[in-house]
Amino acid sequence: MRTNPSFALDQVDEVRRLIRENPWVSLISHTDAGELVASHYPVILDPAAADGEIVLLSHVGRPDEQLHELGAHELLVIVQGPHGYISPGWYDARPAVPTWNFVTAHLHGTPEILSDAENLRVLAALVDHFEDRLPAPRRMNGTVENAEYAARIVAGTVGFRLRVTRFTAKNKMSQNKPADTVERILAELDGDGPYASPSLAAQMRRAHASSPDQRKSDQAASGRQAAE
Repeated sequence: MRTNPSFALDQVDEVRRLIRENPWVSLISHTDAGELVASHYPVILDPAAADGEIVLLSHVGRPDEQLHELGAHELLVIVQGPHGYISPGWYDARPAVPTWNFVTAHLHGTPEILSDAENLRVLAALVDHFEDRLPAPRRMNGTVENAEYAARIVAGTVGFRLRVTRFTAKNKMSQNKPADTVERILAELDGDGPYASPSLAAQMRRAHASSPDQRKSDQAASGRQAAE
């Protein structure tokens, strides 16, 4: 991912928030056979992780653990947050090109394979994480029948814990645009047009509220570049 200091997201807490709000991720491996393997699974954060750490819990369905050679080498996990098209018509009359606003993180680490008992606990935690929002949550171990069924299907999955050893994250939310342009973009994203996206508008507001000094610096730099 191309780096840009204006859009860098390097706060661990913000990356953890991104994962919590966008738990459907891509798992990518470069195997010893020289192949690229990609799969897609939900993840949760390990509640036992220390402050400043990012530790993921998840599982794969067999035979994905073999395809990925899970545990034998580093895994790349891609987390994608709100994103969307930004039209130059939302700027002003000056010549401009379209862009795409987005927030994403690339997480690296070598997975630790879990025992069947640990895997079962992680699967139950995954279910609880998503069921908690429902008015009548269905727990994996909520009844004897559910627990017995879960115990049977656990053999078809392989659980893992991934301690993130490094990450690169980017939060590109028009931080290099003047305040009036940002407001026009937000109005379009909040509207009812073909590229409206309330979730992207919310992410933009969070990005601009968290770094007003950086935004002023970026706008000044943008103005200097336009004048050159």
